[in-house]
Amino acid sequence: MTEPQVWTLIGVFAAGMFGTITLISTMFLRMMQNGFDGVRKEFEGVRTEFGNEFASARTEFRSEFASVRTEIHAVHGRIDHLDRDVNAIYRHLFGIDRG
Repeated sequence: MTEPQVWTLIGVFAAGMFGTITLISTMFLRMMQNGFDGVRKEFEGVRTEFGNEFASARTEFRSEFASVRTEIHAVHGRIDHLDRDVNAIYRHLFGIDRG
């Protein structure tokens, strides 16, 4: 084999290796990008699911607090009536309302 043939074989081998490394690295980068895209989609799904769960919990808490608020107003009204009745009894027993 002559020297130009050896240099030609070295160049062909180097070009083949360079091409192989380029192909493998491109495929690896695409595979990694697809994997990251899949993880990103999963996180978006989890984020949406958590958002829906928090929205439903918020709605449920609001309805529960509204019912508790209604019950508190009812109890407060009963206490007002009880206070009025006790004051009437007090005035009646001690003769304050007779003038």
